[in-house]
Amino acid sequence: MVQNTQRGKPALARANGIEIAYETFGDSNDPALMLIMGLGYQMIFWDEEFCIQLADRGFHVIRFDNRDSGLSTWLDHAGVPDISALKQLIAQRKTVSAPYSLLDMADDAVGLLDALEIESAHIVGRSMGGMIGQMMAIHHSGRVRTLTIMMSSTGAPGLPPPEPEVLSILLEPEPEDREGFVEHSVKIWKVLSGTGFQIDETRVREMADLSYTRGVNPDGVSRQFAAIIATGSRKEALKSVTVPTLVIHGDTDPLVSAECGIDIADTVSGAKLLIIKGLGHTLAPETYPQMIDAISRHAV
Repeated sequence: MVQNTQRGKPALARANGIEIAYETFGDSNDPALMLIMGLGYQMIFWDEEFCIQLADRGFHVIRFDNRDSGLSTWLDHAGVPDISALKQLIAQRKTVSAPYSLLDMADDAVGLLDALEIESAHIVGRSMGGMIGQMMAIHHSGRVRTLTIMMSSTGAPGLPPPEPEVLSILLEPEPEDREGFVEHSVKIWKVLSGTGFQIDETRVREMADLSYTRGVNPDGVSRQFAAIIATGSRKEALKSVTVPTLVIHGDTDPLVSAECGIDIADTVSGAKLLIIKGLGHTLAPETYPQMIDAISRHAV
């Protein structure tokens, strides 16, 4: 049962040379648990109910907008990368440069911990957020108490690609008007959600509408995607990670195959693996109890 969880007011913190928008749930004296969102999505897609249930388990929960997302700093001065050209360079095994890397984004998260005067935190990253969490464990292991990686990948070559239907929809230009953006978001959510759970269209529309109000940044999504491409595989570096790691993945994820999650668990020494039947690449409320139980047991 949900308790009367303390909730901090949305705020901005100066971190790693930019401003990071963040929000907290729970008692600041409890162990910190930081939630890191995926490509192009704002912190509000860590559903309030999910955050509250984690706080009710005794965590000080922090969610935030990544750089180039929501109310955090947009790096418009960095320009818009040519994603197709970057992919060609990767295929040719040539050096790739991007406006910033996943390590820069990991440094943002560490900078936010600094701003909040938090020595170390349990890190939970989803999709690209799971990649950022990996970079934190590789480069800032002393700041990571435990790591939970959801719906993510090592980035190693040879892993299964996204399903074609998903790629075609994700590559469609986002409508610029509010109504079109909301309906496009629902369309994407339906494709990403997998086969086991119905989406709550009303809730998705609410979050998409709020995202539009807070600020939609297609150029920022391109820069984040370029960071993923330019960073490349983390597989070798992950072999030396000793941070206690939990991998959570859905068995019907159409964007990041379950084999990618299994690859993480096989790579990080001692990692635990939870495969959720019917789950795709979205957070289904029906799975919150299972996920939160697993994260709470892990984050000790």
